[in-house]
Amino acid sequence: MDHVVYLDVKEAELSKLLTGQKSMIIRGAAGRKMPYGRVQEGDRLYFLENDGSGCVRAQGVVASVFNSEKMETETSRKLVEDNQDRLNLNPAQIKRWAGKRYLVLIEVSQVTPLDPFQIDKSEYGNMDDWLPVGEIDRVKND
Repeated sequence: MDHVVYLDVKEAELSKLLTGQKSMIIRGAAGRKMPYGRVQEGDRLYFLENDGSGCVRAQGVVASVFNSEKMETETSRKLVEDNQDRLNLNPAQIKRWAGKRYLVLIEVSQVTPLDPFQIDKSEYGNMDDWLPVGEIDRVKND
């Protein structure tokens, strides 16, 4: 399964993944929302930044996935802290994610830059920061 993943441009998440300063992506919410339970080891991730360009700039492979059970605030905070060496979050990002009831931690390997390309997001009305696209060629604009 291929996924299109938006990364925070202000926090240089893509650059950190490409340089190896970061090897894990986090998502979380009060409930089980995307990508909870939908991403598996071996899936391919296509990264674009939330800068409005809509350009996929890199890809990576899911090395491991952790989908938490419902957690108390302190347990959630500890999970973020325990993985900070791979997440490389700044204080604002820690505040955003730590304390969420459900967290998904996705370890990414083989992150490589791509020749940028646009994707067709027309069938994704509810724009989220994670789009399970099946096959990337289905949404790739040539």
